[in-house]
Amino acid sequence: MQLITYISSNVQISQKSIENTIELLNEDCTVPFIARYRKEKTGNLDEVEIGQIVQLKEQFETLEKRKKAILKAIDEQGSLTDELKAKIERTDNLTALEDLYLPFKKKRKTKAETARKNGLEPLAKIIMSQRNDDIEYVASKYVKNEVESVDKALEGARHIIAEWINERTDIRNMVRRELERYSTIATKVVKTKKDEVDAQKYKDYFDWSENLRRIPSHRMLAILRAEKEGFIRVKIEIDDTNVLDKIDRKLIKSNNESGAEIQLAIDDSYKRLLLPSLTTEAMNLAKAKADESAITVFAKNLQQLLLGSPLGEKRILAIDPGFRTGCKVVCLNEQGDLLENETIFPHPPQNKAREASYMLEHLVKKHQIEAISIGNGTASRETERLVRNISFSTPIEIFVVNEAGASIYSASKIARDEFPNHDVTVRGAISIGRRLADPLAELVKIDAKSIGVGQYQHDVDQSSLKQSLDTVVEHCVNKVGVNVNTASASLLSYVSGIGQKLAENIVNYRNENGAFDNRTAIKKVPRLGGKAFEQSAGFLRIKNGNNPLDNSAVHPERYSLVKQMAKDAGKNVNDLIGNSGVLKQIKLQQYVTDSFGLPTLQDIIKELEKPGLDPRSKAKAFSFNEHIKTIDDVKTGMVLPGIVNNITNFGCFVDIGVKESGLVHVSNLSNTFVKDINDHVSLQQQVQVKVLEVDLARKRIQLSMNF
Repeated sequence: MQLITYISSNVQISQKSIENTIELLNEDCTVPFIARYRKEKTGNLDEVEIGQIVQLKEQFETLEKRKKAILKAIDEQGSLTDELKAKIERTDNLTALEDLYLPFKKKRKTKAETARKNGLEPLAKIIMSQRNDDIEYVASKYVKNEVESVDKALEGARHIIAEWINERTDIRNMVRRELERYSTIATKVVKTKKDEVDAQKYKDYFDWSENLRRIPSHRMLAILRAEKEGFIRVKIEIDDTNVLDKIDRKLIKSNNESGAEIQLAIDDSYKRLLLPSLTTEAMNLAKAKADESAITVFAKNLQQLLLGSPLGEKRILAIDPGFRTGCKVVCLNEQGDLLENETIFPHPPQNKAREASYMLEHLVKKHQIEAISIGNGTASRETERLVRNISFSTPIEIFVVNEAGASIYSASKIARDEFPNHDVTVRGAISIGRRLADPLAELVKIDAKSIGVGQYQHDVDQSSLKQSLDTVVEHCVNKVGVNVNTASASLLSYVSGIGQKLAENIVNYRNENGAFDNRTAIKKVPRLGGKAFEQSAGFLRIKNGNNPLDNSAVHPERYSLVKQMAKDAGKNVNDLIGNSGVLKQIKLQQYVTDSFGLPTLQDIIKELEKPGLDPRSKAKAFSFNEHIKTIDDVKTGMVLPGIVNNITNFGCFVDIGVKESGLVHVSNLSNTFVKDINDHVSLQQQVQVKVLEVDLARKRIQLSMNF
């Protein structure tokens, strides 16, 4: 099978687009670069479609590699026939491929192998022919050496037949279909663990049964976690009688002694070989499906969080709240550099609220602070009230920021390298402030699993999760663009064509030689060659540089085209930028060539209208209900302001200003059918919710947005 055929059979994309995309990928072009700057060649494919091609290309290469290994192994055994070789080469599925290889796999010592060594394979073939009515007489001829009796001879022959049945592709596929359609996943509590405190969160699964095909991702992962922690036992169940009847009809053709022996072999093969193997396979497939669903939700959440509203280049005072150890306060300039740090103790046990207010008022005035960012952890509400009661001399916007992962960042090598002379508490407060200014730039420094916007992120396949989340981060970074003169190495590493080493080289070069004046100067960075420049330049921004196009998504390879447009319009490039009247009059068709067409030209015009425009909306201030401090204050029927802080397949969680986030179940999200929760809510969205139920014992709050 050819690569293009394999991909086109799995996606609705033209073969020409697939061919051209693969050609670009083989030239080491990145997905963001291809999607943005090679639209004509791909047929205007977006990043998702190109990502599908990348994934299928990798699957095909894995399949082909496995085929070669299998063909070589079977050939070395002297068992490779032309027919088998053709079958293997035609196979486009890894499971089917492994089924073909199963009879030739090197096996550990099995009952069937022992029977063969005892010379019982001819007896097994006689039984399978089903033409002999006196099979015990035939079996008596094989009683010798290790085979001590007729019963032992027949038992050995059945072991061989059981293995043949297990290796039949048609039978394995039939059992697979039955498992896929009708199997259930059943759980039972481990009685000795039933009363443990940690077991109570899984009590819904102490005696549970559900169709495996229909089980939601979050429930599957919860069950597997409960099993891993030793609180429940899990098994796959199916109507064995129905499956065995279907195997019988395939294999038993005679109502004689041979047929009876085959019946026994079928039962043995099913219980000892087929069922254990294929239920494990079914469970693995269900787990993979659950993983995929959970990773998709996590990826959507992460994208929304990374593209969250930035406040922009403002002077920010950030507070990491606390009680006993005090509140860590930092002042940051427009670029996020640390100006000053202090610790205040407004809350118990010190209760120095007046001194704390004076200090905050002084710092705001001293550093010309424009906004205050407060972490949403311990003592957040108390700190927010303190700040809002201060009469600052200038208008100050106050924000409560999700601090999930700030402690991870503060203890990381990245944080130590950035602030070697400050402890983890100061670094954590800096992260809280920078998150308000630019969530994307700060959150890329933290392991995405620690940001707190997924479910069961430690239970899903870690390789798949990392690949998916890295793709999301890469997409977000390149969608927004990066200021090459202020970006951290962490942020630069996700720019198309850059990577970690080149990112470090860029930062080192910038520190030694000062800011870049133009994009061309980036080529001076050690080891940043022509290919890396081609892939990255359009996503790197230079503000107030020599060339206004350097602060746009117009790629340097198209600068001459923009100059020609300006010349034809009787203007210079500066006159074109932001001049909608002139830009609308440009006849794009006259600039179409063999190498680029209208999609590229239309992108250029959009950029010239608003160069360097941040696609993210601006951050908006928010206040919780000041009377709600703990879950004890939350009462049924209340309507409260909140912020969506996590999204799952079964609903979304909303922070209403107490320690416990409330759940808006999917059924309470809208008065219309909810196909995709992300169509109705987004992370960090400010919402109004109604309290449906408060369970103080389990610390759960049920909310509704449909009221």
